[in-house]
Amino acid sequence: MRLSPTLLGYIGRQFAVALAAILAVMLTIVFTFDSIELLRRAAGRPDVPTELVLQMALLKLPQMAEQLSPFVVLFAAMVTFWRLTRSHELTVARSAGVSVWQFLVPIAGFAILFGVFKTTAINPAAAVLYGNFERVEAQLLRGRSSLLAVADSGVWLRQIDAGGNSVVHARRVASQEMALFDVVILNFEGEDRFVGRIDAASARLADGHWAVSDAWISAPERPSRFEANYPVPTTMTAEQIQDSFSSPLTISFWELPSFIRMLEAAGFSATRHRIHWHQLVAGPLLLAAMVLIAATFSLRPHRRGGTGYLVVAGISVGFTLFFVSSLVGALGQSGAIPVVLAAWTPAVVSAMLGAAMLLHLEDG
Repeated sequence: MRLSPTLLGYIGRQFAVALAAILAVMLTIVFTFDSIELLRRAAGRPDVPTELVLQMALLKLPQMAEQLSPFVVLFAAMVTFWRLTRSHELTVARSAGVSVWQFLVPIAGFAILFGVFKTTAINPAAAVLYGNFERVEAQLLRGRSSLLAVADSGVWLRQIDAGGNSVVHARRVASQEMALFDVVILNFEGEDRFVGRIDAASARLADGHWAVSDAWISAPERPSRFEANYPVPTTMTAEQIQDSFSSPLTISFWELPSFIRMLEAAGFSATRHRIHWHQLVAGPLLLAAMVLIAATFSLRPHRRGGTGYLVVAGISVGFTLFFVSSLVGALGQSGAIPVVLAAWTPAVVSAMLGAAMLLHLEDG
């Protein structure tokens, strides 16, 4: 039987209302807990006002909405199926010849459209806001600013000490050894008084200093001199430099490919960013898979009983899939499995699992 547009629209509206309600409830809970945690961290800093802390929690909220979207879709689909089943509307639809696959169309279709909108429109805004959150948090709550930036011209590092600060530029980097090549170091006294420049073939991060090789050292009103080996003091460590990379969460879906190219051209690994980009692309499929899993656990009670047990089972499956997704992502970041496999496995396996379970329950 062909599904009527009226029934299709009705089921889609039921899901949309449930989706909006559950998203609002979950974001309210997340905002409350984030605000409490940020207020706790800012308790020892009288210069950080409460209003700013609440603004930080708001800046983080769109990114949390992205991360929660699979659970929101899962719970919204379960609520929708439960309501339609409880009111016997799905029973009537089935009696009229509508199959489970037909009344899944509007919900799965809405979930896919929501996933596409989330990836292409919500993600860019969420990335900008989360980037602002990380900058404010680093400056006010952690007491440091970003140390590293990557551009087409290479890598830029900023190091600060008691006497002033230095800006280090390198065209290429060997990230494993933390070695820089084609290096320029600009030294400043205080905030902006230029006091010298170092041009070198390479610099390697050692304990408490940069071991600079083949360096030309210049200063205002002084002749340049050559040093085969020249130490430049630094308080930076390899861990601090690695941690200063822009998080994948702070980069828009549209900007990630170019950032990945710049990162790899500079000599750093972009595995985290590649996995994140593929996860964003796979997002709509994962949301559709959540609908299939919700249907598996929400359409059975009207025939077999045990509503509470089945709902808990469905939620447990959702969290299990989240755990597996995190585990596979970690394996991908470590290089144990390919990037594409790490990013797409949760969505593809979830969709196949949900479809197989529905086929078994409804057609088998």
